[in-house]
Amino acid sequence: MTDTIQTDVARIGRIDAVPAILDVICRTTGMGFAAIARVTEDRWVACAVKDDIAFGLKPGGELKVETTICNEIRQNGSEVVIDHVAEDQAFCGHPTPAMYGFQSYISMPIFRSDKSFFGTLCAIDPNPARVNRREVIEMFRLFGELISLHLDMQEKMEASEVALAGERHAADLRDKFIAVLGHDLRNPLASISSGIHLLRAKADEDRIILDTMQKSVGRMAELIGNVLDLARGRLGGGLQLNRSADGALAPAIEQVIAELQAAHPHRVIEADISLGHSVPADDARIGQLTSNLVSNALTHGAPGGPVRVLAYTDEGAFELSVTNDGEPIPAAVRQQLFQPFFRTEGAQQGLGLGLYISSEIARAHSGELTVSSDESGTRFTFRMPLT
Repeated sequence: MTDTIQTDVARIGRIDAVPAILDVICRTTGMGFAAIARVTEDRWVACAVKDDIAFGLKPGGELKVETTICNEIRQNGSEVVIDHVAEDQAFCGHPTPAMYGFQSYISMPIFRSDKSFFGTLCAIDPNPARVNRREVIEMFRLFGELISLHLDMQEKMEASEVALAGERHAADLRDKFIAVLGHDLRNPLASISSGIHLLRAKADEDRIILDTMQKSVGRMAELIGNVLDLARGRLGGGLQLNRSADGALAPAIEQVIAELQAAHPHRVIEADISLGHSVPADDARIGQLTSNLVSNALTHGAPGGPVRVLAYTDEGAFELSVTNDGEPIPAAVRQQLFQPFFRTEGAQQGLGLGLYISSEIARAHSGELTVSSDESGTRFTFRMPLT
């Protein structure tokens, strides 16, 4: 409770309008002491004070709550207004005015937006004062609402700052995670790959084994790349692109297709690439997307059917599609194809990240990757705007 009250005192102290509010109260009523008090069941704490009568309270100072009229206001929720204690039937015999030496008194409850009681806005003076007037009471009520509004704003700002600090901390952790993942996984692979190259140069008889090891390293590197892309997409705020419009996109797509054709010499890959407009894209990422889609078609399409790649531009967009023959993909499966780690029944290799990463590449380009599948074939289509 102490920490909470200290926080409330500090919040009132940060409201720039409070000194002006207390000054206006004293000038308007002619009273010499005004304060904002935090009042609880067992404490009365001054949050802000204007003291022209040497009452002796400062911010953070306390009165015994049971000796204050504010405690009664906390209990019944209504303001108390006294022009002249000696002539007031309800308070002429009350112990509080005699204890603190005042004749005029006004105190307005301050309620938070959630209707909880915060404390009071009050004023006292050893002399009588004309405070039981509608304009004075309304002024106190409006000032109380203004103070409550400022407290709400401060709480929201504090919550936003905490959330922002948490986001910054999470961003730092994401960056460190991605950096460590890339460093700690890729460096050992690089060493293994270099060693294989050296051994291949010296041992022709072991070339078959070394070729198999090299393919395994390549596969591991691909898996690591996919995991890194997953981390960037899910933890790092999305994939980062290196866009260019230098006309290298068509060669990047053609190279990917050539590499996959070489790796699958018994399969037919038909390509029709016609880019009549420059495409502001990350060539490497579009190549990665193409590789993922063509590899997926080679793996899941009809073994004897061709894989058809079509890439073209029109006046407003670039479109790339990959089509294969085979059994239609059920609707329930199509809905999950772009989810990370989703693998179709019977799939033996991979983490199930290829299509997810492809969809993230499409999204990073402000485009979309879609799929259609029926008896005529399965078609994945990526379309992105040119501007």
